[in-house]
Amino acid sequence: MIRELDSVVLTVDLPEHSLKKGDVGTVVLGHGANGYEVEFMALDGETLAVASVSSDDVRPIGHREIAHARSIE
Repeated sequence: MIRELDSVVLTVDLPEHSLKKGDVGTVVLGHGANGYEVEFMALDGETLAVASVSSDDVRPIGHREIAHARSIE
């Protein structure tokens, strides 16, 4: 179960926000079964996007996963 303030992983690309599958964000608001508002931040703390996503567009972080850094143009 995903709750507010949980870290989640995108399961799809969100090109309108320059986000890619595998990017990590933080749930800032839950919409029940309809999805979430998720904040995606750069590693320096800058908010890059707050996106409305369906529950199928994100998943919880799994055991022994590691983050990967990439630049957004």
